[in-house]
Amino acid sequence: MAGFFKKLLSRFSKDQFDVDEVEESLIGGDLGIRLTTDIVDRLQEMGRQLKGQDIVQVTSEEILKILPEEVPPLVPTGEPGKPKVILVVGVNGTGKTTSTAKLANYLKNQGHGVTLAAADTFRAAAIEQLQVWAGRLELPIVAGEYQSDPSSVCFGAYDTAVKNDSDFLIIDTAGRLHTRHNLMEELKKIQRVIGKKDPDAPHEAFIVVDATTGSNALAQAKEFHAAMGGLTGLIVTKLDGSGKGGIIVSIMNELNIPTRFIGTGETAQDFAPFDPKKFVEEIF
Repeated sequence: MAGFFKKLLSRFSKDQFDVDEVEESLIGGDLGIRLTTDIVDRLQEMGRQLKGQDIVQVTSEEILKILPEEVPPLVPTGEPGKPKVILVVGVNGTGKTTSTAKLANYLKNQGHGVTLAAADTFRAAAIEQLQVWAGRLELPIVAGEYQSDPSSVCFGAYDTAVKNDSDFLIIDTAGRLHTRHNLMEELKKIQRVIGKKDPDAPHEAFIVVDATTGSNALAQAKEFHAAMGGLTGLIVTKLDGSGKGGIIVSIMNELNIPTRFIGTGETAQDFAPFDPKKFVEEIF
């Protein structure tokens, strides 16, 4: 075991400790008040002197109750001329643009055709960054001019994806501050425009969150989830055994949004589908 569970065993290796200490550790691991309360209640129901291993076992069992047994795979629509559209959203600094590129690389390695759309026209560096990634990964990309209409970029990118016979169109949106109403409205506009191309699109909406930001990540997910009418998954970055992966559990528990992919490093290969059991056993 690594990360959080290792810290729990280390902290509670002595014979006696109180409930407040346990609560402090669980909340500090970003598990949230609701789950922390459930875990502490179960521990107290044991009616005997507890050991560190008891805390780890109960916490592990309660986390596995919340996380889905399996994460649904990303598959094409299966309809000719209808690429699966994935919107990638989130605030600046979470690794959103890099995660967009990593997701594209993952799908390419699965044998799928992928087109990228650089719709973060509010930040010139984001356009350039995704263009560099596209060149490195040898993927087609549609990019607008700085401060151009993101919706028009997405509209054109859909046509390009169809022309390329791509299985997926992945759209990198602006790193929106979740408190900025006008930027959220722009995101809704992108959804409406893409919906004109395919009433079922966008088919997926992933938010990128930084595992080390804890409750801020939950707040971001809540805002985007409400604004977009529902997110379909998380991409969690900086999940490198730091013991701060509890936000995955907290967001699933609070909002029922599953983690779909995790990033654990800087390279394109440091990216993988989320495995709940492996997460509990090895990462968290």
